[in-house]
Amino acid sequence: MYRVIVLYEQEPDAEQYAAHAELCARAPNGVFRHGRIAGAPTGEPAHAYYAEWEFADERAFDAFVSSELFRETGKDAYARGLPLPSVEYLELRR
Repeated sequence: MYRVIVLYEQEPDAEQYAAHAELCARAPNGVFRHGRIAGAPTGEPAHAYYAEWEFADERAFDAFVSSELFRETGKDAYARGLPLPSVEYLELRR
């Protein structure tokens, strides 16, 4: 399983993010999720909000991260003035 994780230090504007999430949810062969970060084991969490795309296999993941839609999501986030996030790719193993 593969994921693209997006972490925001500040929570984005709810209205702007709702519109942005509609675009993100169009990822083919993937599931998009997002939400507030509720806490951390000790102290305050380093991030306030997260988003992720999850893909069942490497092929679907590779197709998405090299797609025009993925680039569009970044452009859309910037145009909407969303906070600059940290983006990382994960490979989940059992």
